[in-house]
Amino acid sequence: MNKRSFYVNNIVFIALCSAITVVCSQISVPIGPVPVTLQTFAIALSGYLLGAKGGTAAVTVYIITGLIGLPVFAGFKGGISVLFGPTGGFLIGFIVLAFFCGVGKKAKRTFLQLFSGAAGLLLCHALGTVIFSVLFSSQYSFWQAFLTVSAPFLIKDAVSIGAAYLLSLLLVKIKQLSYKNN
Repeated sequence: MNKRSFYVNNIVFIALCSAITVVCSQISVPIGPVPVTLQTFAIALSGYLLGAKGGTAAVTVYIITGLIGLPVFAGFKGGISVLFGPTGGFLIGFIVLAFFCGVGKKAKRTFLQLFSGAAGLLLCHALGTVIFSVLFSSQYSFWQAFLTVSAPFLIKDAVSIGAAYLLSLLLVKIKQLSYKNN
């Protein structure tokens, strides 16, 4: 693959992962200030498939698209005001999550690949909880914020990280097989 094809290929996959994140964001169940979505799955998949740089780029494209006003965030929301709402800290944390999953992609051992994703997930939840508790400090203590916007999602999000990791392995294997057959 020549250099130009490589860059075009990367741009296409970054855009595709960003689009997958948009779709997964709309698969949403409101259960409180933060809805249950498949965003975490899409973010982790972006990192595991594209690596630290590509995964972070895909998530950044997704976030910028929403910040300029396109309704790509959960519940078809968009605009900079979303950053100052209940999910704003998690959106910022998604960048960290994609980066850590991408870093994990380079590890040789499965445990380290999954551990890196789990570390990114915990940092994402920490950012989400801290920012939520600061923005809504008159209504929630830090502990109440954790119990409201983080704790109910941790198991679902951990499963999402594992599922994204497994799907990324499958997709890489399919890609390798298609190159062998061509």
